[in-house]
Amino acid sequence: MSSAKTQKGEKLGYLTGILYLAPAKISGFEVCPNRSKGCTKACLYVSGRGAFNSVQTARINKTKYFRENNAEFMYNIVKDIESLIRKAKRENMIPCIRLNGTSDLPIENFKYNGARILDLFPDVKFYDYTKSYKRMAQYLNGGLPSNYQLTFSLSEDNKKQSFDILERGGNIAAVFSDLDKAITDGWNGYKVINADKHDLRFLDEKNVICGLSFKGTKANKQQGIKEGFVLN
Repeated sequence: MSSAKTQKGEKLGYLTGILYLAPAKISGFEVCPNRSKGCTKACLYVSGRGAFNSVQTARINKTKYFRENNAEFMYNIVKDIESLIRKAKRENMIPCIRLNGTSDLPIENFKYNGARILDLFPDVKFYDYTKSYKRMAQYLNGGLPSNYQLTFSLSEDNKKQSFDILERGGNIAAVFSDLDKAITDGWNGYKVINADKHDLRFLDEKNVICGLSFKGTKANKQQGIKEGFVLN
């Protein structure tokens, strides 16, 4: 599924496929186990196409399908990735995949017929944002597949972990109420880049803060600022 930022990535020659599930526990199944209070309140679930009831219902059904018919779900994921690869080849583009569009699941454990999906497509770049410090540390230690890139997501309750990630050379993503100012001034001594230019986080320079502007409703933004999730 495309979005404004994935379309920007197409201008750079990348064709991106993103899986959108129903976030948090909206479907009855938790898919964001490390979410903070602020993240939950400021969630972009209903922004963009997510504002449509039909889209929300489809994502809920997809999440239930993932949990209740996992083998069949993974079969379809593999077929969708193969389809994206073929389309990218036809259009002379580079395929890349983000399986946590609105979730935070350990996709390195996703399997089809006993094989990890990431291993089935070694030449395809997979990438995600995560709030799991354990997974991010594993990535920095080289414990995840080489075709998978992670960016740690800052929340109001994981700033200590975020600074640790930065000190270890990793990248973090942070939402700013005034992104232009953050890019000019930096944040706590670290460089802030404009991560709104595209969604291809694996192209970012290292040891930086990937600055994002808030894209939800004004009410959600104020909730995010109040909780400390959106940096004011």
